[in-house]
Amino acid sequence: METKIYGRTTIAEAAQKLREGELIAFPTETVYGLGAIASNDQAVKNVYAVKGRPSDNPLIVHVADKDIAKFVAGVPEKAQALMDAFWPGPLTLIFPMREGVFAPTVTAGHTTVALRMPDQEQTLELIRQTGFPLVGPSANTSGKPSPTTAQHVLHDFDGKIAGIVDGGETDIGLESTVLDLTNEAGLVILRPGAITKEELEQVVGRLADLETAAKDGEAPKAPGMKYQHYAPAQPVILIEGGAEKWDVVIAKYRSEGKRIGILASEELLDRYRDEADAVYSLGAKAEPQRASQRLYAGLRYMDEQSVQVILAEAYEKEGIGIAFMNRLEKASSEKYPV
Repeated sequence: METKIYGRTTIAEAAQKLREGELIAFPTETVYGLGAIASNDQAVKNVYAVKGRPSDNPLIVHVADKDIAKFVAGVPEKAQALMDAFWPGPLTLIFPMREGVFAPTVTAGHTTVALRMPDQEQTLELIRQTGFPLVGPSANTSGKPSPTTAQHVLHDFDGKIAGIVDGGETDIGLESTVLDLTNEAGLVILRPGAITKEELEQVVGRLADLETAAKDGEAPKAPGMKYQHYAPAQPVILIEGGAEKWDVVIAKYRSEGKRIGILASEELLDRYRDEADAVYSLGAKAEPQRASQRLYAGLRYMDEQSVQVILAEAYEKEGIGIAFMNRLEKASSEKYPV
């Protein structure tokens, strides 16, 4: 199969492929998604198969407007307020599902469905021309770093999917915030993203705590909750602290004869650049948004280098740094200091 690259002038052709049950990757402001029309169960099953994704991990459905009444069992007042405030944008909302609308495989056996309206005009036009919402999990091999460019998608899926809509590098670089509207304990964030808890609470009031709302043995309602994600082939060591911590870890791996990659802020690389066999800058330490945008590209870059271990810098868990650290912790095999 030839994987074709589509642009602004060929969106209609990509939409036709989706209507025919083919898989088309598309850009969003967060990461690239692996698209299939959400009414075709075989197409949705193919998304799971191509990614190697566990079948109990539900998919997010991407819509082109805020008129979602035909897809869900109800739109609460708070949900409408959140859509008015943050759609289009990096916020996924979990609703009770309207029966018989989406292909059964979309929701992985749940009675709920996750919806979002991406802030990317090419993709909104793709959905409109397809005529039905699209599933869109990250367009990468399951468990590996998510793609933030069309080239990343092509690396993973060349010859395996019908095409990719090339929208350039994504703006945010981390997957959307996922908010569950269906938990009896209250509204709860299942996955952090660029839209923070504080921003959400300004619209709907206090959110419930995930640990309080979680039920033992409950299947994941959203991507990124259960399985290790975002990891390159090499072990990633997350380092918290300053130079004294980095000196210890670098000395350890140097004494073992290991080739080292460093994924860190520009300030830290200024000190340790000569100690590494490969480096990737996350930008200035004072710009966590830039670090978030570059994280997956950095992990993918390291995957292509001849390094045996990747040392990654921890950031403060505030604002988008919460989402950044959520992804980096899931990518890491260990943390120093423990």
